[in-house]
Amino acid sequence: MSSYIEELLNQHFPFEPTSGQKELLYGISRFLDSFKPKCALLIKGYAGTGKTTIIGSMVKTLAALEMNAVLMAPTGRAAKIMSNYSGKAATTVHKRIYMRKVKSGAGSGYALAPNLFENTVFIVDEASMIGGKGIASAEAQFEYRDLLTDLLNYVYSGKSCRLILIGDTAQLPPVGSDQSPAMDLKFLISEYGLTAAGFELTEVLRQAEGSGVLINATQLREQIRTKDTGWPSFRLEGFDDIKRINGADLQEILEDAFHKHGPEGVCVITRSNKRANLFNLQIRSRIFWQEELPEAGDLCMVVKNNYHWIAGMNEFPVDFIANGDTAEILKIIRREEVFDLEFADAMLRLSDYPGAQPIEAKILLNTLTNDGPNLDSGRMRKLYDEISLTYVELADPKRIREAVMKDPYYNALQVKFAYAVTCHKAQGGQWPFVIIDQGYLTEELIDIEFLRWLYTALTRSSGQVYLLNFADEFFGGEIGGFRV
Repeated sequence: MSSYIEELLNQHFPFEPTSGQKELLYGISRFLDSFKPKCALLIKGYAGTGKTTIIGSMVKTLAALEMNAVLMAPTGRAAKIMSNYSGKAATTVHKRIYMRKVKSGAGSGYALAPNLFENTVFIVDEASMIGGKGIASAEAQFEYRDLLTDLLNYVYSGKSCRLILIGDTAQLPPVGSDQSPAMDLKFLISEYGLTAAGFELTEVLRQAEGSGVLINATQLREQIRTKDTGWPSFRLEGFDDIKRINGADLQEILEDAFHKHGPEGVCVITRSNKRANLFNLQIRSRIFWQEELPEAGDLCMVVKNNYHWIAGMNEFPVDFIANGDTAEILKIIRREEVFDLEFADAMLRLSDYPGAQPIEAKILLNTLTNDGPNLDSGRMRKLYDEISLTYVELADPKRIREAVMKDPYYNALQVKFAYAVTCHKAQGGQWPFVIIDQGYLTEELIDIEFLRWLYTALTRSSGQVYLLNFADEFFGGEIGGFRV
């Protein structure tokens, strides 16, 4: 049976596989034919080695075998990209494995959903972003959950289900961790008792060899592998897709990029929310001539999952707006200040669902420019308490809680401007045009964490990369440097 599966995998592969890909296709065929308990396959791969092509081949092969395939990714943006290249709908891990439940005290919580699938292969892309024990989730609602353990418990609670984890260990690990537990084969076997095998793709595809972005990403990947914390050395000569620029050229370059690719095709990646805010405000005022915060035409990124505004709307394939989703503001209906916070009612177009109608939603304006990733938990608790006071006539604490959880102010979309983002917010996404901002950097600050940051930022591009204000040392002192 495994030879037949391998034949199907090769039939659905769009070009002649490399030696490493051939070995992986053979491994996938053995994995799909295995009857061992808690079967798992770990696929690691450098940028440009064909991970997405492998996923596409697997999805087509599973369909031919009449086996179910469920596709997941850690973020909404990553799930959208996975859907695009696989031709099959993907959801976030949170959306798939959790269900909402009321808990004692304020608010609601989440419990592991039942896995009703049988003979199903769960495929998770960008698995390096999945946190394990002791790593807080990026979502406040899941702050105390161990996402990796919950994912494994969910998958293997289904009948004859198995799991494929795909990722790149050179990318940034989950927030709060120095490694990616979902990418550690020995850990998965010893901690969870999985019957697991691992493969790593290292050979950059021939069609990618002319890409300066991928050549430099591969060089960075090797530096991370060998734990070399010296200055990275970029190769620019002979490549059209990677360039070095200084701040004096930035406005003209951005104007050209936004004209060519549109607001959703350009991303500035920087090293802190504070710097992202500065870039966003400058881009809005100097490129788009916008003054009020926000205005019609602004592109925003959702920075916290929201389960209120599109729940039950049939035109959306999911019932929540995910952390990382982008939204274009079509119209500001009204602005108001209440509960010591600023809100606006707005018409929004959700960029990740181009066929859906615009929605009207309340957005929280304070998160647009604050230096945190979203409204902190203490301020959210205060907002909950303040809204609760408006429902005191309900008398019953349970009814008050239910009212607050449905209140539009409590459920206001938390957003930031999406023209410039931190690398963690960009992770899982891709843009045709990426500018990477070096920020403040000294030799002492170059460590493995920085190299992972730089590699992740570099591989967010599906087209061109511009290196902004990078020091001479990145280029062997080849030309005059530009420091922040």
